[in-house]
Amino acid sequence: MAGSEALVAPIEIRQLFDLEEFDDIFEMQKTIWSYADRELIPMRFLAVVAKVGGHVFGAYEGSRMIGFCFAIPGIKPDGHPYLHSHMLGVLPAYRNAQIGLRLKLRQRDDALARGIALIEWTFDPLELKNAFFNIEKLGAIVRVYKENQYGTTTSPLHGGLPTDRCTAEWWIDSPRVHSLFSGPRSRPAASAERISYPADIAVIRQHDNVRAREIQQTNARFFLDAFSRSLAVTGFARTETEGAYLLEPWQ
Repeated sequence: MAGSEALVAPIEIRQLFDLEEFDDIFEMQKTIWSYADRELIPMRFLAVVAKVGGHVFGAYEGSRMIGFCFAIPGIKPDGHPYLHSHMLGVLPAYRNAQIGLRLKLRQRDDALARGIALIEWTFDPLELKNAFFNIEKLGAIVRVYKENQYGTTTSPLHGGLPTDRCTAEWWIDSPRVHSLFSGPRSRPAASAERISYPADIAVIRQHDNVRAREIQQTNARFFLDAFSRSLAVTGFARTETEGAYLLEPWQ
């Protein structure tokens, strides 16, 4: 080929149904999160998910899986169905290639086709890049904060901290979400409350566990107080020094 160009296999998103298709997901959990074996999601569980109303998707470059996600069917107390997107992972070399976005949009297409209006998932509020993606790119809101939801894990990515989690609510057929694909959406008011983290919180978690835990505990109180007052996270702002969750009243 001319110049330095090389053939690159196109990225394909496939829905997975069979045990043999899940083998790569088992290995990717180790690669991405470095979980101990006892913390890995077993392949038999994914086989059940695929058969009882959930879904499993894989992202492939040629024959190689480079990302995956899966969602579990759920029912709200009022009887409405939803999907809980339990896990999404992308190999480190592909994390800036919009693979996660393509997987989430495939989840959305599947849910809309089945008349499901809500997809939820949890995320670590200290992961500021994920927060920006969930709130600003996908249009999710947050109204729930759980302290140490999954217990302390063996993953070095969690830095030995309690697994505090926000719940992302993705109302996939809402005007808020539709506006992301049709033009600029309305921004949170200037008076929106802010809950801020240092922009280098990932480095702090890696090198100063005590300070990271102090930040986590302080902001947990802020989140719980805000949600008790019927506020919701509706925006996320980033600067060179901080990442800030923006909260305003939500009906």
